[in-house]
Amino acid sequence: MENTFKNIDDYILLFPINVQKRFIGLRKAIHSQVPNLEEYISYQMPAFKYKGKPLVYFAGYKKHIGFYPGAEGIKNFEKDFEERNYKFSKGAVQFPIDEDIPLDLVNKIVAFRITEIEQKKS
Repeated sequence: MENTFKNIDDYILLFPINVQKRFIGLRKAIHSQVPNLEEYISYQMPAFKYKGKPLVYFAGYKKHIGFYPGAEGIKNFEKDFEERNYKFSKGAVQFPIDEDIPLDLVNKIVAFRITEIEQKKS
């Protein structure tokens, strides 16, 4: 995909309306944890920073939405992913593009990442 987007709004507009709605819900869920998260584009994906550190990323694909909370963010929630039959790897989980994103789980993962960042700031 050509990098024709400058921000998350532009990125969301590249997708069909049903996927746009999922992205908007995901973005709201991420922001609901902490006000004033910094938004940026990194690795051609929408990304969020907390206290200057990368928090989470997401991206749309043909059959899934990738959510990238880093290695610990994945490791800590593997059981949740297995219970819900989500594919996941060392750094990402895949939410099927035609299903609602599990915002309850996203909220838990984002809260975990915030705590992780806080604890590293010793």
